[in-house]
Amino acid sequence: MTTVKFYEEISDERIKFAVIIAKKDGKWIFCKHQDRNTYEIPGGHRELGETIEETAKRELYEETGAVDYTITPVCVYSVITEDNFNGEETFGKLYFAEVKFLERKLHNEIEKIILTDDLPKHLTYPEIQPKLLAEAQHRGIC
Repeated sequence: MTTVKFYEEISDERIKFAVIIAKKDGKWIFCKHQDRNTYEIPGGHRELGETIEETAKRELYEETGAVDYTITPVCVYSVITEDNFNGEETFGKLYFAEVKFLERKLHNEIEKIILTDDLPKHLTYPEIQPKLLAEAQHRGIC
Protein backbone atom coordinates (compact mmCIF):
# COMPACT_ATOMS: atom_id res chain seq x y z
CA MET A 1 0.00 0.00 0.00
CA THR A 2 1.19 3.50 -0.85
CA THR A 3 0.36 6.57 1.23
CA VAL A 4 0.74 10.11 -0.13
CA LYS A 5 0.54 13.11 2.22
CA PHE A 6 0.76 16.84 1.57
CA TYR A 7 2.48 19.56 3.60
CA GLU A 8 2.92 23.30 3.26
CA GLU A 9 6.54 23.16 4.40
CA ILE A 10 9.14 20.81 5.80
CA SER A 11 12.82 21.29 6.56
CA ASP A 12 14.67 21.66 3.27
CA GLU A 13 17.26 18.95 3.94
CA ARG A 14 14.49 16.32 4.11
CA ILE A 15 13.31 17.03 0.53
CA LYS A 16 14.87 14.45 -1.79
CA PHE A 17 12.80 14.77 -4.98
CA ALA A 18 11.27 17.38 -7.25
CA VAL A 19 8.24 16.57 -9.40
CA ILE A 20 7.03 19.05 -11.99
CA ILE A 21 3.50 18.95 -13.33
CA ALA A 22 3.92 20.64 -16.71
CA LYS A 23 1.61 21.93 -19.40
CA LYS A 24 2.23 23.28 -22.87
CA ASP A 25 -0.53 24.84 -24.92
CA GLY A 26 -3.08 23.57 -22.39
CA LYS A 27 -1.92 19.94 -22.60
CA TRP A 28 -0.21 17.85 -19.92
CA ILE A 29 3.41 16.82 -20.59
CA PHE A 30 4.31 13.23 -19.70
CA CYS A 31 7.65 11.44 -20.21
CA LYS A 32 8.39 7.87 -21.24
CA HIS A 33 11.62 6.45 -19.84
CA GLN A 34 13.49 4.27 -22.36
CA ASP A 35 13.47 1.28 -19.96
CA ARG A 36 9.73 1.39 -19.18
CA ASN A 37 6.46 1.09 -21.06
CA THR A 38 4.73 3.66 -18.86
CA TYR A 39 4.44 7.43 -18.63
CA GLU A 40 5.34 9.73 -15.79
CA ILE A 41 5.33 13.33 -14.64
CA PRO A 42 8.80 14.88 -15.06
CA GLY A 43 10.91 14.78 -11.92
CA GLY A 44 13.77 13.18 -10.11
CA HIS A 45 16.32 13.07 -7.32
CA ARG A 46 18.05 16.08 -5.86
CA GLU A 47 21.78 16.10 -6.53
CA LEU A 48 24.40 17.07 -3.96
CA GLY A 49 24.67 20.84 -3.62
CA GLU A 50 21.42 21.62 -5.46
CA THR A 51 18.53 23.61 -4.12
CA ILE A 52 15.27 21.80 -4.67
CA GLU A 53 14.23 24.49 -7.18
CA GLU A 54 17.45 23.87 -9.13
CA THR A 55 16.55 20.18 -9.12
CA ALA A 56 13.09 20.97 -10.49
CA LYS A 57 14.48 23.13 -13.29
CA ARG A 58 17.18 20.61 -14.20
CA GLU A 59 14.78 17.68 -14.26
CA LEU A 60 12.19 19.61 -16.29
CA TYR A 61 14.84 20.43 -18.89
CA GLU A 62 16.44 16.95 -18.95
CA GLU A 63 13.15 15.06 -19.16
CA THR A 64 11.11 17.33 -21.45
CA GLY A 65 13.52 19.67 -23.23
CA ALA A 66 11.71 22.69 -21.73
CA VAL A 67 13.85 25.81 -22.16
CA ASP A 68 11.28 28.60 -21.84
CA TYR A 69 8.81 28.26 -18.98
CA THR A 70 7.50 29.61 -15.72
CA ILE A 71 7.70 27.39 -12.66
CA THR A 72 5.72 27.69 -9.44
CA PRO A 73 6.02 25.70 -6.20
CA VAL A 74 2.81 23.89 -5.23
CA CYS A 75 3.56 22.09 -1.95
CA VAL A 76 5.67 19.45 -0.26
CA TYR A 77 4.47 15.86 -0.47
CA SER A 78 5.56 12.59 1.06
CA VAL A 79 5.30 8.98 0.01
CA ILE A 80 5.31 5.91 2.22
CA THR A 81 5.46 2.54 0.51
CA GLU A 82 6.67 -0.76 1.90
CA ASP A 83 8.82 -1.67 -1.11
CA ASN A 84 10.79 1.60 -1.28
CA PHE A 85 13.24 3.21 1.17
CA ASN A 86 12.51 0.48 3.75
CA GLY A 87 9.00 1.83 4.21
CA GLU A 88 10.26 5.21 5.45
CA GLU A 89 8.43 8.42 4.61
CA THR A 90 10.28 10.23 1.81
CA PHE A 91 9.68 13.85 0.86
CA GLY A 92 9.50 15.72 -2.41
CA LYS A 93 8.48 19.14 -3.60
CA LEU A 94 5.76 19.50 -6.18
CA TYR A 95 5.97 22.23 -8.81
CA PHE A 96 3.85 23.40 -11.73
CA ALA A 97 5.42 24.64 -14.95
CA GLU A 98 3.77 26.41 -17.86
CA VAL A 99 6.05 25.59 -20.80
CA LYS A 100 6.36 27.95 -23.73
CA PHE A 101 9.11 26.22 -25.74
CA LEU A 102 10.54 22.67 -25.92
CA GLU A 103 13.84 21.73 -27.55
CA ARG A 104 13.49 18.94 -30.07
CA LYS A 105 16.35 16.91 -28.59
CA LEU A 106 15.58 14.94 -25.43
CA HIS A 107 18.26 14.32 -22.86
CA ASN A 108 19.21 11.50 -20.52
CA GLU A 109 17.16 8.34 -20.45
CA ILE A 110 13.88 9.78 -21.76
CA GLU A 111 12.70 8.07 -24.95
CA LYS A 112 9.89 10.49 -25.73
CA ILE A 113 7.36 12.91 -24.31
CA ILE A 114 3.68 13.21 -25.04
CA LEU A 115 1.32 16.16 -24.78
CA THR A 116 -2.16 15.04 -23.83
CA ASP A 117 -5.53 16.29 -22.58
CA ASP A 118 -5.93 13.30 -20.26
CA LEU A 119 -3.85 11.15 -17.93
CA PRO A 120 -2.14 8.33 -19.82
CA LYS A 121 -3.64 4.91 -19.10
CA HIS A 122 -0.30 3.39 -18.15
CA LEU A 123 1.43 5.46 -15.47
CA THR A 124 4.78 4.58 -13.91
CA TYR A 125 3.50 5.52 -10.45
CA PRO A 126 -0.29 5.03 -10.62
CA GLU A 127 -0.73 5.24 -6.83
CA ILE A 128 1.16 8.56 -6.63
CA GLN A 129 0.90 10.65 -9.80
CA PRO A 130 -2.91 11.07 -9.93
CA LYS A 131 -2.83 12.26 -6.29
CA LEU A 132 -0.17 14.86 -7.09
CA LEU A 133 -2.23 16.16 -10.02
CA ALA A 134 -5.40 16.21 -7.93
CA GLU A 135 -3.68 18.17 -5.16
CA ALA A 136 -2.37 20.80 -7.59
CA GLN A 137 -5.83 21.11 -9.13
CA HIS A 138 -7.43 21.31 -5.68
CA ARG A 139 -5.11 24.22 -4.89
CA GLY A 140 -6.09 25.93 -8.16
CA ILE A 141 -2.57 25.74 -9.57
CA CYS A 142 -3.27 23.96 -12.86
